[in-house]
Amino acid sequence: MIEVGMKHTSELVVSEPVTAIRIGSGDMPVLATPAMMALMENAAMRAVGDAIPEGCTTVGGHIESSHLSPSKIGDRVTATAEVTKVDGKKIEFKVMAHSGDKLIGEGTHLRFVVDKERFMSKVNSSLPAVSPDAPLPACTPRP
Repeated sequence: MIEVGMKHTSELVVSEPVTAIRIGSGDMPVLATPAMMALMENAAMRAVGDAIPEGCTTVGGHIESSHLSPSKIGDRVTATAEVTKVDGKKIEFKVMAHSGDKLIGEGTHLRFVVDKERFMSKVNSSLPAVSPDAPLPACTPRP
């Protein structure tokens, strides 16, 4: 069961593949904003990963974040996501990223619990994959 307060911290060391130059979001060799936000999403996914039913996953629906300070190649960056609200299949998170002790980004993130098989069948048939008003997925409960 997903509960308010669940959290996870993910980390990476800034390397060339996650720089703004390489990703194409800028022209300097610093951590790209999309890479920082992907790390935040990863932390949110992992925060609830063990609490969702077998056959289900979570998918991102919205993310909003500041990017307050650059991080150079070699810096260790962490992102922490904490569940702040659960409403059926909708999960809201507070997200923060740090480079060492320095806050480099913060915001909010929204994820939805989806049935993996149903989601992919809708993706493959070009139908809308997630509707906020759809019923909770009927995934197999974890033992």
